[in-house]
Amino acid sequence: MTDEQIVENKKPSLFDGWNAPPNLVTYSRIVLVVVFLVLYVKAGPWGGDDQTLRWAAAIIFIIAASTDKLDGWMARKYNQVTELGKLMDPIADKLLTCGTLVVASVFAEFPWWATILFLVREIGITVMRFFVMERPGGKVIAAAWPGKLKTLFQCIGLSMLLLPLWVFDEGQAVPMWLSAYYFLTYALLYVALVLCLYSGGVYLYNTFIGSRKR
Repeated sequence: MTDEQIVENKKPSLFDGWNAPPNLVTYSRIVLVVVFLVLYVKAGPWGGDDQTLRWAAAIIFIIAASTDKLDGWMARKYNQVTELGKLMDPIADKLLTCGTLVVASVFAEFPWWATILFLVREIGITVMRFFVMERPGGKVIAAAWPGKLKTLFQCIGLSMLLLPLWVFDEGQAVPMWLSAYYFLTYALLYVALVLCLYSGGVYLYNTFIGSRKR
């Protein structure tokens, strides 16, 4: 076997292209996740006195969620798609969304049963990704469209959940528009939950059954 064939057959390292600009954006998003969670915890649950921190947390969440599209766009446009990027990008998303869901449930802003279902799927699929990588010839499987749609609904719903719009009720009965707003918020999150479970099933099928048929 020639040197060229050895290089060609060599499995690419996970850390190839670790410092590519799209990956640096992903790392920055992880830093924003930490800052956001600190602010969210300090702000406290709905109706808390520190509305400034709540607004700041919501804005940072929206910025962090928006960068998900930025690094993906950069990776495709400049042909800098890497195995590390395909792994870290969904992990950064999961840190953001799952961390938010846990704190929201602690604050009684979102039901624990739904958060647990989200966590079981997200953690399970993340572990599965590492398992697939360790198999001979294994590569990181990028997120399919149901998973991407799930992330979109989840991020929009959580953004709406975080915004402290209760400040506009002026201590009176909850106005109709605010009730409709929170109805839409939870509807988006429950749609995200359905997509979350469905996309997890699709991933398992493609990994263990679809791959055998090919």
